[in-house]
Amino acid sequence: MTLPRCPKCNSEYTYEDGEMFVCPECAHEWPKAAAALAEEVRVVRDAVGNVLQDGDSVTVIKDLKVKGSSLVVKVGTKVRNIRLVEGDHDIDCKIDGIGAMGLKSEFVKKT
Repeated sequence: MTLPRCPKCNSEYTYEDGEMFVCPECAHEWPKAAAALAEEVRVVRDAVGNVLQDGDSVTVIKDLKVKGSSLVVKVGTKVRNIRLVEGDHDIDCKIDGIGAMGLKSEFVKKT
């Protein structure tokens, strides 16, 4: 059986303690019942707490350097028709002038 990742810091080093899961890295504790619900429903939120869904439009809230190039995604860049994915970057999208890329939800705001 694999244990769930920490919902607070995404650490893989969680362990069981009675009826709770515990994260040794951030000291977050949560009940086992909540872990079962979290696996079923994955909610992605933007920088201000709005729930994001596939097809939404978002605005970038921080200048982001594009890895492997000299390009920068500027503050205020509007991104349409996002797609939510699993992994380190929550959002797959296409940005005009840059192309396809992955964004973290903490750097965008729903429009």
